[in-house]
Formats: sequence, C-alpha cells, structure tokens
Amino acid sequence: MNEPKQELIRYPASRLLDVAKALSSDIRLRILEALGERPMSVSQLAEALGAAQPTISINVQALEQAELVSCRQGSGREKICTASCRSVLLELPLRSGDALRRVEEIRMPIGLYSRCDIQAPCGMASREGVGIGSPDDPRVFYMPERTEAAVLWFSGCGSLEYEFANPMPPGAELDELALTAELCSEAPGFRDDWPSDITLSIGGRTVGTWTSPGDFGDRKGRFTPERWRGNTEYGRLTEWKVTRDGSFLNGERCSELSLGDLPLAFNEPVRIQLAVAAGATNARGLNLFGAGFGDYAQDLVLSFARRTRPDEG
Repeated sequence: MNEPKQELIRYPASRLLDVAKALSSDIRLRILEALGERPMSVSQLAEALGAAQPTISINVQALEQAELVSCRQGSGREKICTASCRSVLLELPLRSGDALRRVEEIRMPIGLYSRCDIQAPCGMASREGVGIGSPDDPRVFYMPERTEAAVLWFSGCGSLEYEFANPMPPGAELDELALTAELCSEAPGFRDDWPSDITLSIGGRTVGTWTSPGDFGDRKGRFTPERWRGNTEYGRLTEWKVTRDGSFLNGERCSELSLGDLPLAFNEPVRIQLAVAAGATNARGLNLFGAGFGDYAQDLVLSFARRTRPDEG
C-alpha cells in the first residue's frame, strides 16, 4: 500500500466550503477509496470505478482544488493521482468573516444565460456530442434543453448575457473580480486563421476585447467526446480581471475600468455579457465551451477576491 504524503491536513474555517463540496459527491469518495491503496492514473480510475474518463477528470480536479488529491504527469502525459493525506481537521468559524474564503468562485453552466442575441448559423451540443435542437435555428437558444449545452456557437455578431449571484455579504470589499472562459472564433467546420473580437462587459461597462486567433479543430479537445468530429474541438482559456487599479486581459492591462466603476451590490446580480459587436473589426462569432468539452473541465467561472483584514496577513 502506498502511504499518503501527510497524516493530517488542517483546514481553516475559510476552507470549509471547499472541503465540504469536494466530499459531497459519491464518486469523489470512491476516488479517494481507490487512491487509498495506491496512486492511479485517470484512465485506471475510470476503469476501476466504471465511469467515463472525462467524468473522472472533472471530479479529480475538484479534489485537487481542495488539496485532497495531488497529481503529476506520468509517462505518455497521463495524469497520475495520489491521495494527499489520511485525515483532515476542520476548524469551525468563531467570529464574523471567519468562514469567508479569500476567493469565492461561482461556476455557471454555459447554457444558463439570461438573455441572448443570436442569428444563424448557430447551434449547441451536449457533452455526449449530440446536437441540441435543429442546427442553425436561433430558436434553439430559447429551448429548455439549452441548459444541457456543453458547447455553443454563433457566427458573425451576437451576444450572451449571464446573471451571477454576488456571494459577498454586505460590507465585504473586493480586490478583484475575474471571469474565466474557454473560447474561440466560429468558422464553417474549423479554421485556425479566423480572428474574432470577443468583448466582455460587466453591468453594461466594457472590460476589454480579446481577439481570438481562430476556430480550433486541428486536434481532439482533451474533453471533447469522440463522436464529435470535423468541427471545433477546443478553445483558449481566457481571463478578464477587474481590480481597484484597472482591468486586465490574460495578465495585460486592457482598460482603465476599475472595481469602483462597476455597479456591484450584494443583493443584485452581477451581469456578465460576452459579445461580438456588430461594429467589430473581426466579427466572426464565437464558440463557448463548458465542462465536458474542449481542453478545460470548467464552465464559466466568476471569481470574487475579497479584501483581507489586516490581521489575516
């Protein structure tokens, strides 16, 4: 039997939700059981647990984020997983703010937009690679089945708007607000040289525009289902971040818009819009990827980094 690296991991009150969420799934507990015997690759875990490999990858990632599992690259670039400890110690919150994490994340399935402006060609597919509704029919974007979308796309100009809850309690101050999404342009089939200008707005204020270099289908996406062939396969993980000092796109300053310019309130949704504007230099649509499609096992992620108290260090 392979011994875990640590006997005990101690989690402060601010990590309670991370650990609770990671342990609140039967398959994640089964993954920990399997790793209690020895390190295993993702494919070995999939075989041992009788689950699809993308499902194992997504749940291993959740355990990694909670630091219950550590991973390394094995031969053939396959991920090798190891249980991090034998026991955990959870500290309970004792005063106001103790249970707040430094960063709160909300993960939004890509089909749960609140508004859209879509024209054909367009469409969406499930994580099994099955098309939802009829292709190139904008009415699909208003069907209830849209909530099952793992990839969606539109050509030319258009927009998608999402409403995120603000997890910060009254009085909590933010240092950063960041949106992460896997995106690319939309061409017939796919085309690596196909730039498209994709703009993020928060509360109606423009944060910045990322020019996707193309629509990528030259290889299989890491999580894209096998039955999905001859089309867009993956995107680029793109991050827009708004701070107290300005806005940044993939680490580079993109505008002077700061947190103070955003209409944020604890009891109001945070409105996020991804758009290809009609007047864009490169109005060549977008593909938006969710968990189970593309190269990254994630949906849209909106992160709230709160300002720490002086005694938190």
